[in-house]
Amino acid sequence: MKKPLIIGITGGSGSGKTTFITELKKAFSKKELCVISQDDYYRPIHKQPIDSKGVEDFDQPKSIDKNAFVNDVKRLIKGKKVKREEYTFNNKHVKPKLLVFRPAPVIIVEGIFVLHFKKMQPLLDLKIFLDAKENLKVIRRIKRDKVERNYPLDDVLYRYEHHVMPTFEKYILPYRDEADLVVNNNAEMSGGLKVVKGFISNYLT
Repeated sequence: MKKPLIIGITGGSGSGKTTFITELKKAFSKKELCVISQDDYYRPIHKQPIDSKGVEDFDQPKSIDKNAFVNDVKRLIKGKKVKREEYTFNNKHVKPKLLVFRPAPVIIVEGIFVLHFKKMQPLLDLKIFLDAKENLKVIRRIKRDKVERNYPLDDVLYRYEHHVMPTFEKYILPYRDEADLVVNNNAEMSGGLKVVKGFISNYLT
């Protein structure tokens, strides 16, 4: 069996990773493309690191069960199916689904620490970094967390200043220069999408 193409997609919170991947999923079938996200490997809330004010910090590498994440990607590479309970962002009103990831010729591994995890890096054939201005990322984060997830605005802003930004500067931004492709998403990212779609299409033919 031919080894699948493994594409790592990273970028700061609000850079547009979810939108970018959604567009890729529209362009290819589930038999062609599998997407596995770091978000489904968060540790339980009682195991999350706490900051100096007693607030859970979900933006630390230790917030993620990286061994389980890496091992599941390796299983997919070997052609094995992966099952994982959906992470619901601690929303007690949402019943988590059982997610099933099936092997495919192209596997997208998504998350803010995809390039930071040393055991993940060697598995990646193509590294993509989504970039955007900081003010735009703040606005997008507010829209997502305040509007979609109903988080209090004060909480969203506190976490962005004390968790999200320091993590971006320490664990995400340093890897931008290591990426094979940097996609600018200040206004739109159609150019970057076109390049990646073409790359995947060529691989599949």
